[in-house]
Amino acid sequence: MPWNSRIHEVAAFRVMGLLEAAQAREAAGHDVIHLEIGEPDFPTPMPIIEAGQRALAEGRTRYTPAAGLPALREAIAVHYADTLGINIDPQRILVTPGASGALLLASQLLVESGDRVVMADPTYPCNRHFMALAGATVDAVPVSAGSGWQLTQELIASHWQEKTRLAMLATPSNPTGHMLSEAQLRGVAEEVANRNGYLLVDEIYQGLCYDMPPVSVASVAPDAFVVNSFSKYFGMTGWRLGWLVAPKAAVEPLTRLAQNVFLASSTLAQHAALAAFTPNCMAELERRRQEMQRRRDALITGLAPLGLAPDLPPQGAFYLWLDISRYSSDSEAFCRQLLEEENVAITPGTDFALQGGEYHVRIAFTTGVARLEEAVARLGRFLERHDPVCQGEA
Repeated sequence: MPWNSRIHEVAAFRVMGLLEAAQAREAAGHDVIHLEIGEPDFPTPMPIIEAGQRALAEGRTRYTPAAGLPALREAIAVHYADTLGINIDPQRILVTPGASGALLLASQLLVESGDRVVMADPTYPCNRHFMALAGATVDAVPVSAGSGWQLTQELIASHWQEKTRLAMLATPSNPTGHMLSEAQLRGVAEEVANRNGYLLVDEIYQGLCYDMPPVSVASVAPDAFVVNSFSKYFGMTGWRLGWLVAPKAAVEPLTRLAQNVFLASSTLAQHAALAAFTPNCMAELERRRQEMQRRRDALITGLAPLGLAPDLPPQGAFYLWLDISRYSSDSEAFCRQLLEEENVAITPGTDFALQGGEYHVRIAFTTGVARLEEAVARLGRFLERHDPVCQGEA
């Protein structure tokens, strides 16, 4: 019997195949520099680990309410107030199994077959796939340095159609690392509201900001749906814990969905996450944020002589989105060759962009400065061998 036809809308994540190839080279004795996966080399902060260990020792392993531990929902609300000056009712916060759990709930609530969704191209591919699985058609709007690599109010206005129901943004974004300001978010929110649509914003890299302060759409649009996560800023990738901020009217149907789809998030992870907001942990997270900024700056400095430094440096997250069109029109082949010849693993742009992905790659600055500098040196050797100008091909 045939599978559900919607499964064909979900493409494989190419970076996972690249990761397997990189790991195979490591197993064969090669020194591989991993810049492909969006997971920093920092371990989960010790206060979080210790809180998880205590919860396990105390037998805190039973189900929690579907929307999450009340204490954790309250702690997240306090975090919004303390760091962003936003007052959010804890009852509007649903704790989910990672940001993916939040996206699943939001997509199932907000769109259905025949609806259209606008989002930026490039974007994190799972954002498109969740909407497709819900039966919606995604209108991927090409963005560039000219739009700040973001879906702006003007782009939303020009691409909104009769059946468009939802606009989805990400700030800071994956794969480009660029952000929308509070004023830009306000403009987007007003545009969507004027068209009687829904607004969903992915803010999972929110704490990792470098050239501008963190901002949330919740500060300008209380009816927006906001996805966040303990994975990136808080260093809890494998714990699989996130949250969704929703309008009050949406909480009850979202809770019903959660009860049926995943019942509840990991109890152990929720108890551990309570320690994420303690002063000691927050101080460590700030130290790590500063280190990520140092890595970003070092990588941009190293790439500049190669002509690969981005014209618009990312303001957040931990990625660089690089134009390799001078060297290749096949980013997948480019990444394979770079891994095979120089043992540097980066991600092809085709994972993220429906248009132009073959001319771009994503580099994750998720390792130390010394390794980043070594990666740039290896990349320089690789480009020298493959530069068509140097080879007399142009």
